Amino acid sequence: MAVVIGDAPLTRHQVVQVARFDARVELSPAALERIDAARVVIDALAADDRPHYGISTGFGALANTAIAPADRTRLQQSLIRSHAASSGEAVEREVVRGLMLLRLQTLATGRTGVRRATAELYAAMLNAGITPVVGEYGSLGCSGDLAPLSHVALAAMGEGVVEVSGPGELDGEVMDASAALERAGLAPVVLAEKEGLALVNGTDGMLAMLCLALADLDKLLATADLAAAMSVEGLLGTDAPFAADLMALRPHPGQAASAATIAALLEGSPIVASHKGHEDTRVQDAYSLRCAPQVHGTARDTAAHAARVAEVELASAIDNPVVLPDGRVVSNGNFHGAPVAAVLDFLAISIADVASMSERRSDRFLDPARSWGLPPFLADDPGVDSGLMIAQYTQAGIVSELKRLAVPASVDSIPSSAMQEDHVSMGWGAARKLRRAVDGLGRVLAIEVMTAARGIELRAEPAGERTGRVIAGLRRLVPGIGPDRFLARDIEASVAFVVGGGALIEAGLVTGGEAWTADAAEAFQVGIDREGGA
Repeated sequence: MAVVIGDAPLTRHQVVQVARFDARVELSPAALERIDAARVVIDALAADDRPHYGISTGFGALANTAIAPADRTRLQQSLIRSHAASSGEAVEREVVRGLMLLRLQTLATGRTGVRRATAELYAAMLNAGITPVVGEYGSLGCSGDLAPLSHVALAAMGEGVVEVSGPGELDGEVMDASAALERAGLAPVVLAEKEGLALVNGTDGMLAMLCLALADLDKLLATADLAAAMSVEGLLGTDAPFAADLMALRPHPGQAASAATIAALLEGSPIVASHKGHEDTRVQDAYSLRCAPQVHGTARDTAAHAARVAEVELASAIDNPVVLPDGRVVSNGNFHGAPVAAVLDFLAISIADVASMSERRSDRFLDPARSWGLPPFLADDPGVDSGLMIAQYTQAGIVSELKRLAVPASVDSIPSSAMQEDHVSMGWGAARKLRRAVDGLGRVLAIEVMTAARGIELRAEPAGERTGRVIAGLRRLVPGIGPDRFLARDIEASVAFVVGGGALIEAGLVTGGEAWTADAAEAFQVGIDREGGA
């Protein structure tokens, strides 16, 4: 089913469906009517003797330079060509598709003044799998994600380089935009007054990356609770601190949800039951076990706040100048990326905290002084075998990087455009480092699940029903205890199992809980199918 653009704001899950899973898009009749009505306003202003920014003037610091009618098409084309100035490694296909979709949604609001054909071309490019190649560097997150959006507009003009691929294809064919449009039966657009500006003034790149990160965190934060439960079980911890009445004393919603998940996963565990008697002299567990709901819950609440910011942004019409319902065309500052940049940085902080706690739990399994009877490094023959010793090194290296990535980008600003743009958000940079942080979190959690599974299997009592299913699912990909083997292969298989959603499916955590709305569950299931989860 196609995602309809223009009748209601897109949800973040719809953004993921189009960006990551190639759902088709279509513009609603109401959107096309709004686009046509706004264009009438722009055409009238273009015929006016008085200057109007972006229509009959230059841009930015050149806003006071009048442009003759004969030069205005060249003005719009020059804007796009000069602003398509990115550099570095190509941005991921899903990010570019996401920013294309979000720019199209803004065009559909009728507040930008583009022509119908321009908006329809963006929809057609998405449906044809034509993805402009965008370099990683070039956006300061103010006046929109200028360089990335300009590369998309450049491709719509039939210039620049694109990648053409179909649904599910990992590597597309790179070619000139003109050839890709011709192959798809599409005509390049010749930009008219105001259209160049309308195509590049938006927070679409950073917002797309926020939506994608939130989709990943829907899975990973649930996985963090699963990993913690497995560690509590394998390290002979207690489930007492996760009781609902204790959580009610400090009623943060994320903390309560995390504690409830951990408690449910441990319910009926023979290992947990084995040391609940008076013979257990321990008073309380280490923080990394006992305080998991507090740390994981903070990340859950941070993600919920970020999702609310994304919802507001998805309901916004961001352009400069903007066409208002009464026919006025007014300059504004809504393109500034501060609201999105701040939550992108906030998420990176919480991710670093969750990963740091995960690594500490893993390390406890490997130290015989703290593992309550497990062999050193969970090795088959300690001394001859090193077991999972270096897996913790890998975790530690990732966690160290996550701490560096938690340093906010949004507190920085480098003025640009001859000091006209003298305070910028750096939201694009915040989004780029968040993507790396999300990837790192998935790897750290996968190593914890792999480590906890081995620790649980070394106990005399069996695992609980749900954690036992997770271990069984993992064992279809990763062998259990035995002589040392090529560990990187085991780690990557564990990452595929965890990040692909296989661990959550085995644990029964795919459905239920407030994070799993209907469209979230649909996007999640498609992701599992695509990524090869168990």
